This record gives sequence, structure tokens and C-alpha cells, in this order.
Amino acid sequence: MSNIIELTDKYNVAAPRYTSYPTVPYWSKEPFNKAKWLKSVKGAFEATNAGDGISIYIHLPYCESLCTYCGCNTRITKNHKVEEPYISAVLKEWAMYRSQFSEKPIIREIHLGGGTPTFFSPENLNLLISGILDDSIVHKNADFGFEGHPGNTSAEHLQTLYDLGFRRVSLGIQDFDPKVQFIINRMQTFEDVKAVTDQARAIGYTSVNYDLVYGLPLQSIESLSDTIEKVGLLVPDRIAFYSYAHVPWVKPGQRKFTEAHLPSVAEKRALYELGRRMLAALGFHDIGMDHFALPGDSLFRAEKDKTLHRNFMGYTHQYTRLMVSLGVSSISDTWDAFAQNVKSVEEYIGLINNNELPVFKGHFLTEDDMIIRRHILDIMCKGETYWNFEREYSFVLEEGLARMQSLADDGLIEIDSNHLRVTPLGKNFLRNICMALDARLWADQPTTQLFSMAG
Repeated sequence: MSNIIELTDKYNVAAPRYTSYPTVPYWSKEPFNKAKWLKSVKGAFEATNAGDGISIYIHLPYCESLCTYCGCNTRITKNHKVEEPYISAVLKEWAMYRSQFSEKPIIREIHLGGGTPTFFSPENLNLLISGILDDSIVHKNADFGFEGHPGNTSAEHLQTLYDLGFRRVSLGIQDFDPKVQFIINRMQTFEDVKAVTDQARAIGYTSVNYDLVYGLPLQSIESLSDTIEKVGLLVPDRIAFYSYAHVPWVKPGQRKFTEAHLPSVAEKRALYELGRRMLAALGFHDIGMDHFALPGDSLFRAEKDKTLHRNFMGYTHQYTRLMVSLGVSSISDTWDAFAQNVKSVEEYIGLINNNELPVFKGHFLTEDDMIIRRHILDIMCKGETYWNFEREYSFVLEEGLARMQSLADDGLIEIDSNHLRVTPLGKNFLRNICMALDARLWADQPTTQLFSMAG
């Protein structure tokens, strides 16, 4: 079987996006041991800070309006008085982690996500980042980026964050069609996006990234084609071309529309293929999953150098073992453990003000987890993986590789006794390929849908 439409239909099943392994629904159900977590943080820091440094993700959840397609943890308000208490809580949480460090942290990455980071005023963003960088060292290869809404990212936002070391801005566009923008409640014009892009480049930003989404309600071949033609006029350095994840049981805002407003599986595949062809014609290269980059972009170079990495922030061109994530619902990673913060803003601030670490669940990886995590990461980032059962035997890996045969029969992978390679066709089905190795999912098949559809 090699017809892309038939394969898309066959593999259009609920599948994780594998920003982690194990995936969050398969984390341990045991009460989370905060002391053990802090010990893991301290161990990861002491082992790698001097060489690799650490990454920091900060979740800024506030938005002035609800984008109905959005699957992120957000808080909708027009009350900007919430900014200072939230930033104060984030800095207190950072101080809790700082107390575990035996030396100054070397900050290699900072990413501001949301929500809408540019909901916050430039002055308050300066307060936040200055507080993080105080008594820290900025790595010589530091990469600081933030997500901005084209409708409210001002020249002052851009200049303030640039002066703090930020060189990458990601703008959420999704689609320029007014009908699509109306139904997903995400309004910004081409002129808005052009203005922010031009301002960022004039200030000195070296990477301007756009987020596009395919499979949105009312989206058509014509609307996506027009969107990408307009994107081509602005020449961003990198594009994230995401599949819309319809999960109304998780995000009630998506109930503004129904499946009847969404493209069929075949239509959605046609949207993706159109986007990929048009982006290739503009000079963009397909990177990992969902990402496209120009040859000068760091993600392109990282894929060529086999140094591409993936974590809860998505793809990045460099690896740090320790990622400290701050703010409501954010997830930290020490490589051998994960921890997630509480999801309610009120509970988060309450715990912080009570001098309690706001994590509420997590997972300490077993030896089998670590093995499967490494192979999934290699597949997602390098398109291949190797193993040696004579040196490191793993029953769960052997089981997972046995499940790969049907994928090989369909031409998605090539596999031999110690090597798996994703084919060009298989790159369209990375989530399905990784799912074959997901020992925890296969051991405990879900009875309800936990993940978005892969197609």
C-alpha cells in the first residue's frame, strides 16, 4: 500500500505528539514526591549546568479574548491588574528552584509561551526577565524567544525583549481568511503581521517565525493557498505548520463549531500537501514534524548536523538536560523525571504565596522508559534510531520493534537487525511510528480518546 490518501485513512487514529515519553496520561498515578523531584532537579543541574546550561520555559496564560481553536491553558480577561501578581508568583517559583542550585545557573534558552505573552506590558516583561537573569549567567549560545500576537505586539514589546537578549519572535497567524479568522475568533490582518515582522527585523531580530494551522473550520484549498502566498511575501525564517487538534472534550471553546465545519480526512490531507508543496517552492525545508525552515535557520542546520532536539517547547536546535518550567500548568524536565504545575491560576498563586512548590503531578522514569524515550526522540529528531541488544537488551523495545512490521510493509520505515530509518513517505506518519514503540500505551489501551487524531 503506497497511496497517501489510503495511508492517511488507515493511520488516522488518536496518537500522542510525543513532546515527552511517557506521555502525560501515562505518568505514574502515585502521589508525587516533591522532595524526590527537587533532588532530581539538583542532580541534573550539577551534572550539566557548567557544560550545557539550562533551559527555562515560562507560561503566561492570559489572553484578552478566546481563540476557539486553541488547546492551550489560558485565562481570558481584559483586566491587566493580574499582570504584577502573576509575575511576582513566577519569580518566587524561580527562587524556589534557585535555592537548589550550588552555583549561578547558565541560561541557555528562555521561551515565553501562553496564552499571549504580549498581553503583559513591556515594563512587566522587563521585570520578569530581569528577575530571571539576575545573578545568572547567559550562555554564549543563548537562544531566547517569545510568542507574540500580531494584533498587540508593539514596537516597545519588541525593543524591550531585544534589549534583554531575545532574538526570536513567533507570530501566530493560523490563516488570513476572514471567514476562518471569525469562526476561530483569531483576528489579525496581513498588514498587522507585516508591521510586526518589519519592526522586528529593523530592531535586529535574527529569526521571525510564523505559526500556521491546517484543518481549521471553514478552511479551504483557496484560503490556505492565499495565506501561504501572503506569507511568501514576508519570508519568515521558520514556519510551524500545525495540524488542528479537535478536542472539544478538553477545550469547550471548540464547541463553537462542529465536525461539520471541519474538512474531511482527505480534504485535510490535501491542505497539508498543498502547504508542503507551496512552502517547498518558497525555499523552505521540511524539518522533523510540523516545521519548515529556510537554509539559514538554526533548525535546518540542527537537522543536518543531527543535533535537533524536542521537548515540551517543541523542536529546538540545542539540548539541555534540565528544563525548568515556571507558571501555571507548565511542565519541567530533568531527563529522568517530569513535573507539572497546577492548572488553575488561583491555586498556583496560592501555593506560591504559601511557599509551596506548585507541582501537583509528575513521573520518575524507569529504565525501560529511558530506553523508549531515547528511541522516540531519535525518530522524531533524526528520522532514524539504532540499538544493540547484545549490549543493552530491552524486552519492551523488542516488543515495539515487532509492532513495526506493518509500518515497514506500508513503506513508512526501513528496518533491519539494529537500525530503523524513516522513509520520505513515513515522515508524514511520525506520530504513528513512535506510537508503535509506546510500551505504556500498548500495555494500557485507553477506553476513551486521550489524544488528537494523527491525520
